[in-house]
Amino acid sequence: MPVMTRTADVTWDQAAYEILAYFALRPENYFDGFADVRPTNQSMPGSSVIWNITSDMSVASSTINESVDITAVALADAQVTVTLGEYGNVTYSSALLRGTSYLPVDMIVANEIGYNAGVSLDTVARQTLQNGTNVRYGAPGQANTATSRATVIPTNTLAAASCRRALADLEGGNVPRVGNYYVAVIHPDNKYDLRAETGAAAWRDPHTYSQPAEIWNGEIGEFEGFRFISSPRAPLFADAGSSTTLTDVYGCLFFGRQALAKAYSTQDGNGEMPRVVLGPVTDGLRRFVPMGWYWLGGYAIFRQACIRRVEVASSIGSN
Repeated sequence: MPVMTRTADVTWDQAAYEILAYFALRPENYFDGFADVRPTNQSMPGSSVIWNITSDMSVASSTINESVDITAVALADAQVTVTLGEYGNVTYSSALLRGTSYLPVDMIVANEIGYNAGVSLDTVARQTLQNGTNVRYGAPGQANTATSRATVIPTNTLAAASCRRALADLEGGNVPRVGNYYVAVIHPDNKYDLRAETGAAAWRDPHTYSQPAEIWNGEIGEFEGFRFISSPRAPLFADAGSSTTLTDVYGCLFFGRQALAKAYSTQDGNGEMPRVVLGPVTDGLRRFVPMGWYWLGGYAIFRQACIRRVEVASSIGSN
């Protein structure tokens, strides 16, 4: 019987590699897009941008005296300031890595830098938006309703009554809608509770009220006057609830137009979004190539009345 050459006898067989680079699972970014107040006629470059909001005069619903002059009323206003700050990140690739890697190093670095810039700005926008001062806890009429974040317990979940109360607050404050609806951003854990309570029939699917091009990524439907967006990047305060249960608390955001303002420098190559920066190669053998991103700007809540936050737990959360 002939002797057969086997894989154990030679080194001809080798492991194969996929040369397409995969990246971490990435959520969609939403919050920067909700900053609909932006400078349109800025007087000059500056370290901050100030908007003036003029207060309306009180309603004059009484008759006036024919022979007595009217007392003048002084106008009043308020200001909203966005202070510009520097944001950025950077990474290096070495000559050895670029020269020996079977994957396209420069393309991978560029992809990582681009995503990091986008998610970083979106996080700053979210952190600003979630710090609104109009906050409720749990749902109206809910047993053992919480009165603060620290008293939220696992049964204080998002309910239809929470949405109806947020709608009443926004409508009562004359908050302008985004199209025909307000916007709600909730965590998938909260979506689970809300849809379990209301049932699928209570939701209006996106295609029944808007053109496909108008549907936002992550939008799950309309309910109680809100277009709901489900995102794992919705505010989450780990173990911030009841100290006896270490309940995770979720911040459900309900808002209309003019909730969030964004300002940014337009000097020295800066703009609305971060710019990619190719840093100088300064080492003696020109081996270390830096690539990063930079942004000079900031966010602020423009009108507190335009945003409501409902803090709840979830039946499937970490409680």
